[in-house]
Amino acid sequence: MGALAASIASHLPSGVSAAVAALAASPGEVVRRAAGLEDELRELLRLNGGGRGRGGAAAEQGQGEQTRDRFVRAYERLKSELLNDRAFNFDFTEETRQWVAKMMDYNVPGGKLNRGLSVVDSYMLLRQGTEVDDEDFYLACVLGWCVEWLQASALVLDDITDNAYTRRDNLCWYKLPTVGMSAINDGVLLKCHVQAIIKRYFKEKFYFLDLMELWNEIGLQTAMGQMLDLITTHTGAKDLARYRIQGYRRIVKYKTSYYSFYLPVACALLLNGARLSDYVELKNVLIEMGVYFQIQDDYLDCFGDPEVIGKVGTDIEDYKCSWLIVQAMELANENEMKILYENYGKSDPKCVAEVKSVYRELDLQDIFLEYESRVYKHLVSTIDAETDRAIRDILKSFLKKIYRRKK
Repeated sequence: MGALAASIASHLPSGVSAAVAALAASPGEVVRRAAGLEDELRELLRLNGGGRGRGGAAAEQGQGEQTRDRFVRAYERLKSELLNDRAFNFDFTEETRQWVAKMMDYNVPGGKLNRGLSVVDSYMLLRQGTEVDDEDFYLACVLGWCVEWLQASALVLDDITDNAYTRRDNLCWYKLPTVGMSAINDGVLLKCHVQAIIKRYFKEKFYFLDLMELWNEIGLQTAMGQMLDLITTHTGAKDLARYRIQGYRRIVKYKTSYYSFYLPVACALLLNGARLSDYVELKNVLIEMGVYFQIQDDYLDCFGDPEVIGKVGTDIEDYKCSWLIVQAMELANENEMKILYENYGKSDPKCVAEVKSVYRELDLQDIFLEYESRVYKHLVSTIDAETDRAIRDILKSFLKKIYRRKK
């Protein structure tokens, strides 16, 4: 690639930069990719606000960093209250206090914090044009951390059922020699913390009942999604042909979409005094984004860099009903199907390599990129049709965070 092309590529999003590199390496690619590249650039500019100047982008980045700093500080306050505040009515010994403090620090704040920050970001977008005082901002942070606490609970328990080894660049909590299966109780405790925090801060709010109903509903949906995942994995181990896209989407909708995408926005809406029944279409769009997000996760589990995504993918070894195996079962010929049946769900690295080889033969990486481009265009079109500016901006912020992500 020439110096000028390299300079241009360095300022482009990763997906577009890769396309530029491909064009330079193979002139024949120009005809195939030019139209698509132009469309993608136009849509990226639209998603990012039509191409703001450097000053506007820098100001937005600075504001985002300030929000994140305030959000992180809120965690320390909540942790201290859970461990020491009599309002939570926990009669800790020093030993149990140290255990819970270590357990929270290891599992709650170590991720990207996207779910929790989405509560704060969504709330601030809903409050555009009005002053948000420190108390209201902190309450948004509290609900954001409740989402992160729920996420931590789910991951602690999920890692055990999946026999996972690493999480967020560290050993899974249950893999620590001093923890083991006591992590099951820790996962339950983290979820109980959420109820205690919500009661502590929102018991006197007029929307308290709606908030509790929301969290109970999301908790049930997420648990049902986990059950669907486990049962489907059990039946798939007997016959891979039972892995179908309808069943996959059902698992993803309940296990991921509701708590990762709908819950943060629903919390922000309630905090802003809204009725959730007025935002059914918003809920549907967020659920669709959640399905897209999980398909990305399945792709990265197989083809992502463990150093980047922070874990070693085990979907193949765990017989998971992932998007990749669903696609493979629809596309594989007789010989490829035989390889999948013989190797899927086995922990032997050679078997894993055989499955990945079939995935590559079936061009699943290209099929994923085509799917991502298609769903992105659909979501952008749906967002553009939204008449409420705040809702439109919320959806844009979610899509911006996940489009072409690498981890």
